[in-house]
Amino acid sequence: MPVSPISQVRERVGAAAVPLAAFGVTVCVGVAGFVALTGISVVDAAFWLLDPTSLELYFERHSGPERTTKVFAVVVFVALVLAGIWVGESALDAAFDGRLGRELTRMQTQRAIDDLRGHVVICGHGMFGRTVANRLREQGRDVVVVERDDEERERMADDAPVVGGDARREEVLERAGVARADAVVAGIDDSNANIQIGVATSQLAPEATLVVRVGDEMYESTARRVGADTVVIPEVVSGSDLVADL
Repeated sequence: MPVSPISQVRERVGAAAVPLAAFGVTVCVGVAGFVALTGISVVDAAFWLLDPTSLELYFERHSGPERTTKVFAVVVFVALVLAGIWVGESALDAAFDGRLGRELTRMQTQRAIDDLRGHVVICGHGMFGRTVANRLREQGRDVVVVERDDEERERMADDAPVVGGDARREEVLERAGVARADAVVAGIDDSNANIQIGVATSQLAPEATLVVRVGDEMYESTARRVGADTVVIPEVVSGSDLVADL
């Protein structure tokens, strides 16, 4: 069910409220602490948060727990900086409608994929692709999934690194690290699309084991001609059976 614009605004406001509250609590704790330690006014304590040098000037003219106050001040100032960074990140994320957070996640995922060697690229995370991916992960194999559907990528959560896009496009396969992969599984529920994926894979990663899923036997010879090492007809071979050949 699509999320309404009002709900999206409420979610962003709610997400920004937490860091703002943390910043406010830090300010209150800092002011209260300075007042309790030195007996200065609330206004002066608040000014110390803005101008830390006032703390040094105060103890040049007054006696009191100077060391304790300075240690407390350092803790408060560090907490304010961290809370301020948190507020800034939340504000930017809200301003860009959550795209900043998604872009950071995508960059982290891409870095993880770039470090992989000998993994299996699975194109399509439907029932067939999901079965293959799960069995491979159970065996301790590294898996990268290529999936164009936004909702399916969200459902995958942290199951495996995922690349968004059409697996028939070479640049999408390159982002999945196909040139460094041991095997590529074209497992979309579309025989023609899988054969196109096979063509692209044969160009980018001729040494990788290529598995092509087709709907019936009439596509098998075509899949073989484009370089498929294994042709899978789900009605004959299941995803679980396939894993033993990868």
